[in-house]
Amino acid sequence: MASVLVQFRTEDTEKLKSIQILERLGLSLPTYLRMCMSRLNQENGVPFSMKLEEENNPGILALERAGRIAEEYGLSDMTLDEINEEIAEARK
Repeated sequence: MASVLVQFRTEDTEKLKSIQILERLGLSLPTYLRMCMSRLNQENGVPFSMKLEEENNPGILALERAGRIAEEYGLSDMTLDEINEEIAEARK
């Protein structure tokens, strides 16, 4: 599958705030945007809500745990294609 570049404009302050929030969640901005687009297409709509204000948010806790597991097994630098291949293989 060919990759394409997606660009859009936003205010500097919006980008910086987004990056700060994502860092607290253990995500990068490109990873988050790919994740959003993938889930949007899979669910045919916006499928989740993640807010830092919610203490013990299950989504945030799951992402934090997944990040720790990925680090432990040396998988934290996998590409989206590699992740999707792993998921497809596990579903067989």
